[in-house]
Amino acid sequence: MRAEYDSRADALSIDLGTANRWDRGEGVDEDFCTVSFAGGEPANIELIGPREHLELLERAARRYGLDGEAIEAAARSALAAPDRIVVLDVLARVTP
Repeated sequence: MRAEYDSRADALSIDLGTANRWDRGEGVDEDFCTVSFAGGEPANIELIGPREHLELLERAARRYGLDGEAIEAAARSALAAPDRIVVLDVLARVTP
């Protein structure tokens, strides 16, 4: 997962994998959050005003069957390191 927070635009972009281009996008809400698709699968989430609208990432995760915890971790990492690319590997849960 690759995330970047652009502090000038106050926008967060999270790439869920690698895609050369996106086929289409769908709004999670009317104004702030969009999920883009590549090959019919979610490929990117964009969020405007992420500090005020972080809960929309969980809504997107539920709607599209994504790992909400991993997406939130990527978002928080990008917010902590603005204007830089953050790369995050999230592996399967460890079972005792």
